[in-house]
Amino acid sequence: MTETLLGIDAGTTGCKVALFSSEGAMLYSVYREYDVQRPQPGWAELDTCAVWELIKEAIREVAAQVPAESIRGIAVSSMGEAAVLVTADRKILGPSLLNFDIRGEEYLGELSSVLDNEYLYQINGNTLGNHYTLTKLKWIKEYQPALYDQAAYILHWSGFIAFMLGADPAVDYSLANRTLLFDLDHCTWSENLVHQTGLDRAKLPRTVPSGHPIGTVSRSAAAELGLSPQTIIVSGAHDQCANAVGCGVIEPGSAVYGMGTYICITPVFTQRANSNTMIERGLNTEHHAVPNQYVSFIYNHGGSIVKWFRDTFAHLDHQQAVAQKRDIYAELFAEIPDDPSRVLVLPHFAATGTPDFLTNPTAVMVGLQLSTPRGEILKSIIEGTAFYLKECVDTLPATRITISDYRTVGGGSKSDTWIQTCADIMGQPFSRPAITEAGALGAAIMAGVGSGVFSSYPQAVDVMVNITQRFEPDDAQHRRYTERYELYKPLWPLMRDYLQELATANRRLQLR
Repeated sequence: MTETLLGIDAGTTGCKVALFSSEGAMLYSVYREYDVQRPQPGWAELDTCAVWELIKEAIREVAAQVPAESIRGIAVSSMGEAAVLVTADRKILGPSLLNFDIRGEEYLGELSSVLDNEYLYQINGNTLGNHYTLTKLKWIKEYQPALYDQAAYILHWSGFIAFMLGADPAVDYSLANRTLLFDLDHCTWSENLVHQTGLDRAKLPRTVPSGHPIGTVSRSAAAELGLSPQTIIVSGAHDQCANAVGCGVIEPGSAVYGMGTYICITPVFTQRANSNTMIERGLNTEHHAVPNQYVSFIYNHGGSIVKWFRDTFAHLDHQQAVAQKRDIYAELFAEIPDDPSRVLVLPHFAATGTPDFLTNPTAVMVGLQLSTPRGEILKSIIEGTAFYLKECVDTLPATRITISDYRTVGGGSKSDTWIQTCADIMGQPFSRPAITEAGALGAAIMAGVGSGVFSSYPQAVDVMVNITQRFEPDDAQHRRYTERYELYKPLWPLMRDYLQELATANRRLQLR
């Protein structure tokens, strides 16, 4: 019987469940979409019970494609900071607050008095912010004390799904890092950080490396989902780390260029850089899924902005395309001109990442004219998101983090035009693997390592990851984009004060 591996990739707005052969072929995949709930302005959460039912539905459909005994291992890649509170007998307690939910902001002042950024970074590799799990847990503890007290475990989505399938309560190092309570060097919860933040150590699960066996499928889950109780459940990883594994980014010098809801560059490095150097650049330090490696994240909402463009500039076209089963993105990208856009975009459409972490942002489009066609506006968006990331990448030499090659994954990587534009702007080659939905593949690779199908990550990547296309930067286009980049860079410094004032006024208007 051919051995197979099940990879689950649980994101903010949907979950992919995919089955792979031990040679790296995707045998079957299913996607289930779910909605972010917004019960009050600024709140953003998932209905945990409803999402879990959709995930089970997807697992059941995939598992039905092969004999249950053929699935050797299961692992889960998931979004970073969102957590689920559960009882010891696997009862779900309440919704899951997402990282861009405003709840918890009120604790940043008191926390900053005991957790200055340098102290926190030395232990955890992150600076204080409301997008981490910590502030959300403090909000639940104060405003939903009955729910908090009932919880036996606080689990991130990777550990939650594994737990509901029958695994022991656990969290891998990369996701534990997203709480702000994890000790990066000692690979366990920091007693000091937990004590100083007033949370309960007993509710935090044990920490384990990615690719580590944490249990087997329970008999009840096996019967409900068509799995085998002999299937090994393996610890997964933060989705960006899983993406890196799934496209073969496991050594220093290479980086993921993820093109999903977020555009995220994930470089790999071996040694922790000086804390102050990283803090100045807004760069975090997190364990990679691969042993003895670290990653950092340079990101913005690029994919969300492209979706906004589709819904705003092509709403009727999109409806017709859905009805006729056409690819609206392929049609919109076909309208993009070859030349750089005359429009410049400051892509602050939502809370930003490095280096400023703006929580009250306002975007800008400059250079619009009556003659500006729709395709040029779309191109300006993908250029602006790449310029934003390039500003961060240009600061990396001081950290000794290097990038010589990008691997591109995610839904946006289906577009040759988008990839080539990024290669021309960055001035470096981009490679695309055969399987661009790398989160599920990365999870399957971890399942293979943890269940003994593979002896190591290098062996697994060599077998499972296949690079099919390489995009070299065009020298002439790179020179033209360098000129546009120099015009882009002054936008934020020139408009910072005004845009922050405008954003504050707009927020007051929204809350009236």
